Amino acid sequence: MEVSYQELYGKEAEAQRDRYTAIKAGFEELFGTAEGAEWFSAPGRTEIGGNHTDHNHGHVLTAAVNLDIVGLARKTGNDVIRLKSAEYDKLDQVALSDLSAREEVSGSQSLIRGICAKCIELGYQVGGFDCYTITRVLKGSGLSSSAAFEILVVTIINLLFNEGRIDPVTAAIIAQYAENVYFGKPSGLLDQMASSVAGFTSIDFQEPTKPVIRQVDFDFASCGHALCVVDTGGNHADLTEEYAAIPEEMKEVAAYFGKEFLREVDEREFYGSLRELRRAVGDRAVLRAMHFFDDDRLAVKEADALEAGDFEAFKKMIHTSGQSSYQRLQNVFAVVAPREQGISLALAVSEFVLGENGAYRVHGGGFAGTIQAFVPLEKLSEYQSTMENVFGPGSCHVLSVRQFGGVKVIL
Repeated sequence: MEVSYQELYGKEAEAQRDRYTAIKAGFEELFGTAEGAEWFSAPGRTEIGGNHTDHNHGHVLTAAVNLDIVGLARKTGNDVIRLKSAEYDKLDQVALSDLSAREEVSGSQSLIRGICAKCIELGYQVGGFDCYTITRVLKGSGLSSSAAFEILVVTIINLLFNEGRIDPVTAAIIAQYAENVYFGKPSGLLDQMASSVAGFTSIDFQEPTKPVIRQVDFDFASCGHALCVVDTGGNHADLTEEYAAIPEEMKEVAAYFGKEFLREVDEREFYGSLRELRRAVGDRAVLRAMHFFDDDRLAVKEADALEAGDFEAFKKMIHTSGQSSYQRLQNVFAVVAPREQGISLALAVSEFVLGENGAYRVHGGGFAGTIQAFVPLEKLSEYQSTMENVFGPGSCHVLSVRQFGGVKVIL
């Protein structure tokens, strides 16, 4: 898909010109003239509803955001991909002659290799190209910087070598494969799908290879609220086991009933078996399964409320979902680092400032990183200044919803 620079950025267009200039300069410094190179962009995402439901084949509600990664790329005619991200020192290089999984010197290099391997497996073409990128999707922000990077790479391969034949759902599946198999992160498909499909999107993952996608028609700009993501400054390092424990424990509950995923388990049978179940899998796994059942339903109802224009009902559901993540899913802080509870603190401060007027919840995977808040516009200045007083200048990001996934940008 192609989109004009002005249409993509709207009111932000002028503010983004310096970034595009810097990308071109970086490309020329590494690869020579930028003649023949083309521009590509992929968005970060925000998880609206369905916290840790996708990996057990549940429903989610998500939205692409205006923070994006942009790359300038050009075919080279050889079998080597060279990609340099401004945020990192190393130039990633992948030879297409050997795409077997291996221990890599950088995570982005493993993602590029995995994406190419999956594209070939699915019958798509790959080829060598040079690329230079700069991202606005903050690492560790819960806005899925890795998924944005993955979708950018798939988009470049799609439009340089495949004439746009890779549809957004397939692009997300390719990206997830690279993250799961080559990078070794056991993520669901939510992040990649949100970045690839864009807008407000309700997704049913009952059949993950054929997710049911529903575009939600809602004009967020008209609801009188701002969408804020607050970066609490937490560190995601060494938390892989904490993240992995959530799908593992949910699947332990499913296995007790002879199923692979919680989506396949009868909820009444689950509640009728609690006495025996908690002995078999432990109380935390039971609580996390309870969260799944409720948040799976809420994700659908939240989409319905938005489509009906009932933003007050939507906010109440967001609050309910957030409480469930806090109390039952238990992903607001890591048990291995009990002194670091930035997310818990951010939620408590949000309650102090907003009371019942807004809605707030842990954002994304949790344990460290960010919260999300829907803030009445009349409270936005107070909320932003209060959060930044606690977590530092620039920690409260006011976002808009982006209607485009991975695209080629026409200047």
